[in-house]
Amino acid sequence: MSVEAEIRTKLLAAFDPVHLEVDNESHMHNVPPGSESHFKLVIASRRFEGRRLLGRHRLVNEALAVELAGPIHALAIHAVTPDEWFLAAGASPDSPLCRGGSRAEGE
Repeated sequence: MSVEAEIRTKLLAAFDPVHLEVDNESHMHNVPPGSESHFKLVIASRRFEGRRLLGRHRLVNEALAVELAGPIHALAIHAVTPDEWFLAAGASPDSPLCRGGSRAEGE
């Protein structure tokens, strides 16, 4: 199973989200083609109600502990409640451009 599919499966099981986006943004970084190392996720779940941002991120990190210890290099988490998602009119934030530079810059 791909890393993206594994992330999706685990988050669906752990959070029963009303909305879930798992975007592989590896192509925006200095990694080989086909990499699965940089992800953005947008998740709206009732499990986040009454929790601050840090607590929401901790829940996601716990659910994805294996992936974060291995293939995932970067994970942008946008964790909201269903009410917050609907108030935002279903708009997910854009990711910034990669600032990591290329391997060739130091040569």
